[in-house]
Parts: sequence; structure tokens; C-alpha cells
Amino acid sequence: MKEFLLKYGCNPNQNPARLYMESGKDLPFCVLNGRPGYINFLDALNAWQLVKELKTATGQVAATSFKHVSPTSASLGRPLGDRLKRACFVDDVTGLDDSPLACAYARARGTDRMSSFGDFIALSDPCDKVTAEVIAREVSDGVIAPGYEAEALEILRQKKKGAYAIVEIDPDYTPELTEKKQVFGVTFEQRRNDLMVTKESLTNVVTKRKDLPEEIKEDMIVALVTLKYTQSNSVCFAFDGQAIGVGAGQQSRIHCTRLAAQKADLWNLRQSEKVLNLPFLPDLARPEYNNVIDLYLSDTDSGDVLDDGRWQRCFTERPEPFLREEKDAYLSKKSGLTCASDAFFPFADNVYRANKSGVEYICQPGGSIRDGEVIAACDDLGILMLMTGQRLFHH
Repeated sequence: MKEFLLKYGCNPNQNPARLYMESGKDLPFCVLNGRPGYINFLDALNAWQLVKELKTATGQVAATSFKHVSPTSASLGRPLGDRLKRACFVDDVTGLDDSPLACAYARARGTDRMSSFGDFIALSDPCDKVTAEVIAREVSDGVIAPGYEAEALEILRQKKKGAYAIVEIDPDYTPELTEKKQVFGVTFEQRRNDLMVTKESLTNVVTKRKDLPEEIKEDMIVALVTLKYTQSNSVCFAFDGQAIGVGAGQQSRIHCTRLAAQKADLWNLRQSEKVLNLPFLPDLARPEYNNVIDLYLSDTDSGDVLDDGRWQRCFTERPEPFLREEKDAYLSKKSGLTCASDAFFPFADNVYRANKSGVEYICQPGGSIRDGEVIAACDDLGILMLMTGQRLFHH
């Protein structure tokens, strides 16, 4: 296929719109179902690069959930414990434990369900039946993968009344080294960011604490590769092979850190017994189920959902409030998280905020005039920090 005609560009008034290769070669993908749009393809092509790099760097299958050209999360295909299955709404999926790819997407989708609503999905490996069944349950715009099992393809073709976007990517495709884009009629040209994040780049530990377990190196890789395809400025928290909080597109580094930390806190709180045991009505729709949990956790004490009668439409009985001090006590027990930044920390406030959410490991490029202050803050808190020397801005 030499050209793919789009319904329109970023907005309906931006017509005509198309995808093609300046070289005249065939496009490196084919559309198996639906009609993906301009933004869908921006998500799809960035998301595919992310999961392909995670698979290359770790040797494990990977999945990501993308929304408006940034990942809401990305994950390796590790099994989910019972509590995490319940928090990700997949505790009833038959065969989940037998599909690392399905586990990867269940984790990625379940991390930040508010942001993932209507996502575009990327899978590092051919989509199997169980993964398709997990995808089929969610509100999503489309998926990109290097292939699809016949049963998986049939399941996905039923979504959105047959209009679900299914893209098959050539896994061997490598783009030209030079990339271009236009803004206001001006052409920008640069070398494609072909920098690969590997364990070999995670050696420059600059703090007193030096112990760096192999599993934390994998968390750092997950966080850094996620940041490589996140709109900058950005900060990412990771745990157990999964990006659990992405703070994207903020002008201030501390706002990135606060946003990522807040999302990581919510991910942890969603696995608390208080949330898992909320007395939901059995026929409550999945999106509303999720929205109510978000409201329940967002207020200082118990969530707006308990204050205006909305709980009556969602619960069999009024749930107990989740007090601020209870949340703080629950989160204070969390530790072992990794925090990565796409550029240096200009101030130590980022370290202190990250530590409040259980961060014990930090990786960042370094290069600030206040690196000494940042290192000292890490030493005061017993945090290990390494500097990669590699900035990961993405625009």
C-alpha cells in the first residue's frame, strides 16, 4: 500500500489528509479493519516503537496504552497477583495467566483507567485470543501489533460495531535515520532518536547507596523507554515491570513529578481492601465502576461520590469513607518504586516528592548546576540515584 487516505487530520476541518512514504515505498503497515484516523496513527506508530524497544531491551513481551500521543502506561508481561487482577478488572478472565501478552495489556490498561479510556493499544507480539478478549471488554479506538491469531482477529473485528481499528505492522521495518516534520510551513529535520536504553547504560550510580538489583534495572528500562515516547517534560514511576504513573507534558519538572506520583498513589490505593471491597451494584457498567472509584479516592476524606447521592446509583449500601489519614497510612507502607525523568532534576523538591510515594530508586540524565543538592537529598533519604547522561525529550 503506497498511500492511506484519512477521514481528516487532527480536526474535521483539516482535509484532505493522508499517510504516505516520501521515498515512494510501501507503507510499513496494513489496516485489517476499521479506518484509523490521523491521531490514531500518531498514537499507533509511537506506541509500536515503545513496545518493540521494551521487548528488545528486556526479552519480555510488552504492551502499552496510548492516548493523545503519550502512554498512559506500559508494562512487561508479568503475571498478576489476585489483588492486582481485581484492581485491573480482569480477575474473571479465563486463561489470563497463560498469556504474558494479555497480562501486559491488563497491567497497562489497569494503571490509569481514566486516561486509558478510548486508548490506542500496541502489542510487541502477535495478538492471541486471551489478549483480544481483554481488549474486547474495554472502550478503545484500536490496536497495532505484528500479527493476529485468527480467533483474536475475529474477536476484535466485532468491536465498535465492526469499525474497530486493527493495524498490522511489519516488525522488521526500520525507518530512515533522518526524520522531518513541518510546523507553520517550516520543515524541521533531525536525526531520528535511535538511542537504545539498555542495562549497560545504568551504571553511573552517584549516591552513597549502591545496591541496584536486576529487577530494579528492568523497572528503570520500563520507565526510561516509556519516557522516550512521552510528550515532554515528563516523569515516570515504575514498579514490578510496569509504568504506574506518567506525568506528561508539563512545563515544570516538579509538576511532572507531582502528577506521576499522584497517579502512582491512586494505582496503589486502588489495590487496598477498602476499594476492592466497595459494595458495587452487580450490573454497574465498567466505565462508571471506574469513575466512581476515582471519585471515591480523589476527595480529602471519602470522595464526592458519598456526598451528593450518586452512591445510591452505584452501591448496594453506602460505603465507609476512606479518610485522608487512612490513605496516608496505607501509602506510607509502599516502597521500592523507581522514578525516572526525561531531563535533569533542577531542584531537590522532585526527590522529596517522589520519596513520599515510596520511591527508592531514581534515574535521570544529570547535568544540572544543582546536581550536588539533588544527590545530597537522595543520600539524606537513603535513595539510590544514577545518572544516564541521556536526555529523552520527545515532541
